[in-house]
Amino acid sequence: MPPISVESRETGRHLDAGVDDRPMSIRMGIITVRDSYYHPNQRLLEAIHSAGHEGILVHPYRLWPEMTAGRLSVTARESLHLPDVVLPRQGAQVGETSLALIRQFQMMGLLLVNDVQAITIASNKFLTQQALTAAGLPSPETVFVNDAQGIFHAVDRLGGYPVVAKSVSGRQGKGVLRIMDSDEVNRQILPLFEPREGVMIQKYLPPGKRRDIRVVVVDDRCIAAVTLTPTKGEFRANFHLGADIRPFDLSTELQQIAIKATKAVGCDVAGIDMMIDVKNRPVIVEVNYSPGFKGLEAATGFDIAGRIIDLAGNRYYESKH
Repeated sequence: MPPISVESRETGRHLDAGVDDRPMSIRMGIITVRDSYYHPNQRLLEAIHSAGHEGILVHPYRLWPEMTAGRLSVTARESLHLPDVVLPRQGAQVGETSLALIRQFQMMGLLLVNDVQAITIASNKFLTQQALTAAGLPSPETVFVNDAQGIFHAVDRLGGYPVVAKSVSGRQGKGVLRIMDSDEVNRQILPLFEPREGVMIQKYLPPGKRRDIRVVVVDDRCIAAVTLTPTKGEFRANFHLGADIRPFDLSTELQQIAIKATKAVGCDVAGIDMMIDVKNRPVIVEVNYSPGFKGLEAATGFDIAGRIIDLAGNRYYESKH
């Protein structure tokens, strides 16, 4: 597998099949609480329309699963035409009610690009690390605790301060704290600690001793990769926090790790966050089932939205043959 490079999407790419065998139009639904001006929604809708399909935004709190007359269905206050393909795009903060809706769609036979099991794992950072470690993939040393005193035990297990404390469902760098000593545990974590949710404690790798990489994987292929450099004084490498973002050529080894991580969680589409230490040893920090790609498209010039929609269209076509 050669190093990844910037490429352009060929408009209208389909499976090798006769034109008459292709569906004229597919209705694709994007599950989101955001409107069409939100960048990923806007880009996905553009890609859907460019491919000759119909795109709709599906607000998960405005329709409801039901079991009536002995069958599964969905009801809403307004008339609803169900999509043929569903793209869940709520990210790590997807709630139980939305998961119930996504599962309902799946059990009704609608095609999902990522299914409910993958979403359940990827939306929880600790479940993700469990899946990655069980698959033999490199992950940060982690202790998950659901008791306040367990935090101090976790620090000892990880070799002392500093450590990183993470919520299992944070996004865009939120819910991630660098803890330098026990005073910061008492001041920053304990007042907000919720045993029912727990907290992840991980070893801390400072920005000067690591390289942060984001890879987008679609249909078992690494299609774009960037490196992110945190702003001065910031330890989190997130585009939304102002990190510098640049194209990055992945080695064959890193491509294989990203693809295996996507498979371990069960995703069709994923954003893989990795850290590479000074000895070139990678660890997988996160698998995001609905990655944002504004920064990646801007940095690489690659049509990520188009590739996601190609996958959705091809999967739907395959399901009908």
